[in-house]
Amino acid sequence: MSLATVNAICETLPSAEVSDPWGGGHDAWKIGGKMFASMGTVTQGVAVKCSSIEDALHLEDMFGWPKAPYFHRSWVLIPWDIDEDELKHRIETSYALVRNSLTKKLRATLAPYSPS
Repeated sequence: MSLATVNAICETLPSAEVSDPWGGGHDAWKIGGKMFASMGTVTQGVAVKCSSIEDALHLEDMFGWPKAPYFHRSWVLIPWDIDEDELKHRIETSYALVRNSLTKKLRATLAPYSPS
């Protein structure tokens, strides 16, 4: 996996936008102004949201993925050496969680999304 791979996956998600909110080459992917994936300039992976702290802890126990630095406890850091299908699944899950947390009014303004 690489930054290019993550960006290629994220750019296919409807209404997803990338920005560099902290400067210095950080890619932060957002839906409706809320982040669902982030890559730093030094960190060796991509940070994604999990449905709960318990789910994040479960992934840490199962795969050894650490908590994503600087993020809420429900975020994990997926390492660069992950299988691309698993990466896509984790990014799409994070995207769907964040998208579904948006207000109904805001979701109505977004491009349609049908999970794969």
